[in-house]
Amino acid sequence: MTDLRHLQDTPDETLLLMMAGRHEEALRELHRRYARLLYGLGGRMLRQADDVDSCVQDAFMNAWKHAARFDPARAKAKTWLVSIAHHRFLQQLRDRPDVALELEEWDEPTADPDPTDAVLAQRAMTALDASQRHLVELMYYRGYTHSELATITGLPLGTVKSRLRIALEHMRTSLGMKEGKDNAS
Repeated sequence: MTDLRHLQDTPDETLLLMMAGRHEEALRELHRRYARLLYGLGGRMLRQADDVDSCVQDAFMNAWKHAARFDPARAKAKTWLVSIAHHRFLQQLRDRPDVALELEEWDEPTADPDPTDAVLAQRAMTALDASQRHLVELMYYRGYTHSELATITGLPLGTVKSRLRIALEHMRTSLGMKEGKDNAS
């Protein structure tokens, strides 16, 4: 195993540039930084550990393959990685057959979520009013598209998009982020 201590202070965006140059240690460092976050999101969306493992691995492989496409002017590296994983989780949800679970499958124990992620997610969700929270839950945790949300809620598509954008801005603000960028970075 490669010693990655020399990369600990390297900015995420630089690591993505290194990945575009096929430096595997940059991929390992980004995985060390963000795998837990992606597993937390995947666990909430998919609820099946095997699916989460597969999707997180696919997300990092997609980031590896497409690192040269990363544009730091459009998003932070963390946002880009979360977006790749989120799209992969949604695809997994869409690919699942519509089969009812057997009763014993409903009763199977699930892994405890990471308490840090749960606290942060809950804190961000409390910044929202009930209608915003409902839209965020349907989109990010149930996998509905903007169009599907418009149909479900009876709202115009543009209204759904703008309400989600406002909700996400409220969540960022509640977590101490401004204009979509982490204060810590």
